Amino acid sequence: MTAPPPDREPLRVLWITSHTGTPDSVRPDVELARGLVAAGIDIRVIAPEDSHCAAAVERAGLPLVATLPRRSLKSGVGPWLRDGCQRERIELVHMFDRLAVAAALPQLRELPLAMLMRHDRTGGVQRWNPVARLTQLNPRIDCVACTSDAAREELARRRDPASVVTIHPGHELAWCQAPPASLEEFGVPRGAFPVAVVANYRPRKGIEYVVEAAQWLPAGAPIHFLLVGAGLENRTVLERIARSPLRRNFHVLGHRDDAARITAACAVAVRGALGREGIPQTIIESMACGVPPVITDVGGARELVAQGESGIIVRRRSARAIGEALAWLYEHPAERRAMGQAARARIAAHFTLQHALEKHLVLYRALSARRDETRPDERL
Repeated sequence: MTAPPPDREPLRVLWITSHTGTPDSVRPDVELARGLVAAGIDIRVIAPEDSHCAAAVERAGLPLVATLPRRSLKSGVGPWLRDGCQRERIELVHMFDRLAVAAALPQLRELPLAMLMRHDRTGGVQRWNPVARLTQLNPRIDCVACTSDAAREELARRRDPASVVTIHPGHELAWCQAPPASLEEFGVPRGAFPVAVVANYRPRKGIEYVVEAAQWLPAGAPIHFLLVGAGLENRTVLERIARSPLRRNFHVLGHRDDAARITAACAVAVRGALGREGIPQTIIESMACGVPPVITDVGGARELVAQGESGIIVRRRSARAIGEALAWLYEHPAERRAMGQAARARIAAHFTLQHALEKHLVLYRALSARRDETRPDERL
């Protein structure tokens, strides 16, 4: 890491995020911020009130200058944005999602600030989409940093390719040192083959295909599914489970702050997404813990896994393909363990916090230099 150029003060950056998540899910961004501060970037943060993200920011010693109200993004934070950015001499605003853009852009569009947005999944950025025109396709946003090449390639067809970059998420194997959860408390018997399915419910997450995959598993196999995420207790999922031949082997846990520890205790992690997928942090976490994933061939998830080496990629919308992949992993324990170790090595080689940090530093300084070239000379 290099210090800022000697002829200028540290670059002042405002981070805005609406991410709430779990302690594990907010950690990568908080650690990234700490690394950027150590490299000479002066960061302020706006995060949702009463959230894990806001608490983690404060524990890390980062300035939490305002919070986003959960009910209305514009109330409360709006006055700070315009006045605070001018008072704090903010040069770059990094918005981590569309809700952050909605809160910031109306207040800041006229100020001489560089604007950066994170974009984390494929789909939903057509020019006819009014939300996309106000966010990812908004010309006031100088650059969009995508978390996958798939998202970047798609977005580059709809805005200036030079204004779109890829910065893969960063992770550290050391974050997986917490002991795995005890699955017996959820009704999973000792000696079972537990499968982690971690995702908040959306139709595009393909949870129904994962449930239906049970019919393709070996008869009598002690394979248990742990469904972790908000909204999974809905009628659609529960009715599919009730019709499953392994209905007694499904454990619907709902939202859990310890989702990563539950995954670490499993033999396999499954992601049945149908589309609009980025690089899922839940799969990064599973791979970092040595738990091999079965994922569908959508979005940026394909960039995570080396097929047959660090996981298995199956076709989307195929319960049979998911079931057959799980059956193979169950029947080949030695190969599964080797695949888990390869998954862990892949995260250590290609998705580290240091990689993400270095790319953010380069991008921040490039955007700052471009801003300095175009704004009026304040010394005149």
